[in-house]
Amino acid sequence: MNDVELWRELGQQLRVDGIRPAAKAGSGHPTSAMSAADLMAVLMAKYLRYDFDNPHDPHNDRLVFSKGHASTLMYAMFRAAGAISEEELLSYRQFDSIFEGHPTPRIPWVDVATGSLGQGLPYAVGMALAGKRLDRLPFRVWTLCGDSEIAEGSQWEALEHAAFYELDNLVAVIDVNRLGQRGETMHGWDLDSYSERARAFGCHTIEIDGHDVEAIDRAYAEAIDVAGQPVVIVAKTIKGKGDPDVEDKNGFHGKALDHSDEVIATLGGIRNLKIDVAKPDTGGSRHEFPGGTLELPRYDLGEEVATRKAYGDALAALGKARGDVVALDGEVSNSTYADEFREAIPDRYFEMYIAEQQMVATAVGMQVLGWRPFASTFAAFLSRAYDFIRMSAISRANYCLCGSHAGISIGEDGPSQMALEDIASLRAVHGSTVLHPCDANQTAKLVARMADTAGIVYLRTLRPATPVVYGPDEEFEIGGSRTLRQGDDVAIVGAGITVHEALKAAETLAQEGIEARVIDLYSIKPLDTETLRSLTCPIVTAEDHWAEGGLGEAVLSALADSDDRPPVVRLAVHEMPHSGKPAELLAEAGIDADGIAAAARSLARAHAGAS
Repeated sequence: MNDVELWRELGQQLRVDGIRPAAKAGSGHPTSAMSAADLMAVLMAKYLRYDFDNPHDPHNDRLVFSKGHASTLMYAMFRAAGAISEEELLSYRQFDSIFEGHPTPRIPWVDVATGSLGQGLPYAVGMALAGKRLDRLPFRVWTLCGDSEIAEGSQWEALEHAAFYELDNLVAVIDVNRLGQRGETMHGWDLDSYSERARAFGCHTIEIDGHDVEAIDRAYAEAIDVAGQPVVIVAKTIKGKGDPDVEDKNGFHGKALDHSDEVIATLGGIRNLKIDVAKPDTGGSRHEFPGGTLELPRYDLGEEVATRKAYGDALAALGKARGDVVALDGEVSNSTYADEFREAIPDRYFEMYIAEQQMVATAVGMQVLGWRPFASTFAAFLSRAYDFIRMSAISRANYCLCGSHAGISIGEDGPSQMALEDIASLRAVHGSTVLHPCDANQTAKLVARMADTAGIVYLRTLRPATPVVYGPDEEFEIGGSRTLRQGDDVAIVGAGITVHEALKAAETLAQEGIEARVIDLYSIKPLDTETLRSLTCPIVTAEDHWAEGGLGEAVLSALADSDDRPPVVRLAVHEMPHSGKPAELLAEAGIDADGIAAAARSLARAHAGAS
């Protein structure tokens, strides 16, 4: 069998094996797998360089199915490579199977979870950028995209960044099968509409018939010879290719074929071709950056320092100490102070510009290859990337986020810049960590802790300078809290800016004979439940955040199953804020020292009267 015959036969095998698991499960997207089978057949038979026995080998090419719903095609490739058995292939979508409806890294040969469309290509950009600038290895990142998902703005963020960073190790293959979930896509089979836009974004583009294996071969050969540009292959295909009853017909998306045996027979039946996928060249070594001794910044008690500044100082120190730490920022590094890292370690700093989705996706892609990214922007703007953040939890990703300018304490910029939902949204992400330090020394110590914490770790920082209340040698555990003042009449629990307001409120209350305990709940997830459950006095929580899902609700969750929990009053932002001085805005929301004192005074007196 010559190469062309092999590719055609393998395409048919992948097509058949894309149908079979969906038929057995009674669900899936076989028609989406059938359209791209020939594209993947040529890729795996000739161009992919991958050691299935060593999926974490840094020399391997990476393959990302951005159109994750075509997962049966990916699993069919695994069987053709000898990585999985027929039994495993046919366990698709079963409760005890790792071969889910959309691919996840539960499978050893899958790097990132896809299925939320528009994400695979941005992740691939992160991997390609790491390969070119960090690993400095010649592996290639291949990405199979669907035509429907090209409508997502994140795809164009990805292509623009790929072109800007001259990622000639990235090849995106767009499977233009014309039909989406409910009908024709925006551009149908107008291949020029895809290639011209990709070219305008700085990519080298190639248009082909996606079922002509010789044309596919020529396109891949051309792609790997391109220098200085990412490549986009725009392939015209037929959805449901090989089944005359569903080919190019609407209404079959996401449905198993109800006549699969007939279709398989039409396609020539079940095949058992085994492809020896070429292994990568392991001659070169992965680049490693030097490290050193960690020397975190130190700040004097009483000094006024913004926690965002301490983040930048600490991140630069961490980068000097650890060669695996990478920094990314969304074009606000002079405000987040990530520019401290850029000045100290320019080779490991990446500007993502105003493209928060691509920033997070790049972090996810880089951590696949063993790097430890810290990505920063204004906390409010992380909401644009929330789908990437939640999907990266499914990817079991490990990286750090820093959101600065949180809450109404930013002042005059107004509500568009005030993150008031971020604690709630990041708490809701599976396996996440949410930290909100109140001073510079605490921030520095937590930045160092973040680098060794699994999952998605979020640090919330402040715009205004705040007094240093902790010494530079104090340690802060994730999952901990710190009691800054003792008292048994009432407990005031805060984080960030409200810790300082709580301390001032406690001084006022002490002059009235009310002793308030002040607790800095800097770790909002995980919580120091032991300390919270030990409280017997009434509790006031104060947060610069909406009441929904924030610190107050976190405290209540810790006390929910307590048989005799104390009363809790939650102070938070309830009305839409506006421009003003920070002190004015905190007072209007009732979370300044006076507002906290008033709530604590009332609660303490009511509790004393009841007892």
